[in-house]
Amino acid sequence: MEKMMNSLDAFDYSDALVLLRLDINCPIDRETGAIVNDERIVRSLPTIRHLLSQNAKIAILAHQGDTLDYHNLIPLEKHAVRLAERLGHPVRYIDDVCGPAAVGLIRAMKSGDVVLLGNLRYLCEEVSTFENDVKLTPEAMEKTWLVRTLAPLFDFYVNEAFSAAHRNCPSQVAFQRCLPSAAGRVFFEEYEALNKLLHKPIRPATFILGGAKISDAFGMLEGVLKNGTADRILTGGVTGNIFLLAAGFSLGAKTEQWIRDRSLERFIDPARRYLEDYRDRVYYPFDLAYADGDRRVEISRDALPAEDALLADIGTKTIHLYEDLIESAGSVFVNGPMGMYEDSRFEKGTKAIWGKIAQSSAYSVLGGGDSVTAGQRFGMDGIDYVCTAGGAMVRFMAGKTLPLIDAMVQKR
Repeated sequence: MEKMMNSLDAFDYSDALVLLRLDINCPIDRETGAIVNDERIVRSLPTIRHLLSQNAKIAILAHQGDTLDYHNLIPLEKHAVRLAERLGHPVRYIDDVCGPAAVGLIRAMKSGDVVLLGNLRYLCEEVSTFENDVKLTPEAMEKTWLVRTLAPLFDFYVNEAFSAAHRNCPSQVAFQRCLPSAAGRVFFEEYEALNKLLHKPIRPATFILGGAKISDAFGMLEGVLKNGTADRILTGGVTGNIFLLAAGFSLGAKTEQWIRDRSLERFIDPARRYLEDYRDRVYYPFDLAYADGDRRVEISRDALPAEDALLADIGTKTIHLYEDLIESAGSVFVNGPMGMYEDSRFEKGTKAIWGKIAQSSAYSVLGGGDSVTAGQRFGMDGIDYVCTAGGAMVRFMAGKTLPLIDAMVQKR
């Protein structure tokens, strides 16, 4: 890794102006606007502290929300307050990214100052619709307002936003062409953890794919099966239900309507192909759970359909099978819970599987927002690495190119 791109330790930042790109995009309470989970803020602290230890002047670029999740597109003032609390160091906020006010403040910074600039996604150059429709090259991005305004002000660019590595936007891939650049602490950790699983997995490599956002699971399934990265796939949650449908089981009217309402039936044909091509490597639930009032009820897949019930967790037999497979695994990758764990009636599957992974001797990596939230609820002690990335992680594990990785490798 160090041979490919500069680590944080490659430069002396003494009294230097450093442009630090973070991903502190946090879950936000829709009613109050409060930060619900600040895990990404906490994970950024070692890189910031390293820069402060050398009396660097740090200006932070970050985003919150996008056109695709407009309700989360809010100013970063609360992020600055939380960052200062966690860091134990003043963090100034300015609701401007690269306008005259931001430029003036940056030019006036003194050693040890930290400023969080305004939400990047208020710039059209940084939103997903611009990225998808305009499709600029990194070279062309040097001429964007953000880069041509800020790059001349700084001595170094540091990227600590691996979780947004799939984004091809100026703040991620263009400053490397203008400034000496380095990857932050978490950047290296996440890359190395995922790279180990993708290219040097300890066999047998067991992938556990669940959750309701099944586009993530199906985004990597073909890649890890075809290239042999995954020796076996254990499915749960909605992913498991889709594979049951693909295998010819009827789930029942309520569950199948739930799937249709979310247009997830389109994943049934791909699941059917994976079962045909990799039947011995893909596992789907032997039994499932639903609620009868406050009572948890389990049903064998051979007894399906459960017409009036929403199937919301894996059952006990499936839990035991998956625990045995985890016990014998050399490495484990997890993306997505086994059911609707937020409801205490359906927490059994996720709680048991997460606990078994933590107890196992396998090298384990857990990633994805719901997986991390479930881990925080049930405990993550014993899991070797918890990844902050979501979409970037999925693309990386599918063997796809990440714009940020290319930009850091092709640095100036």
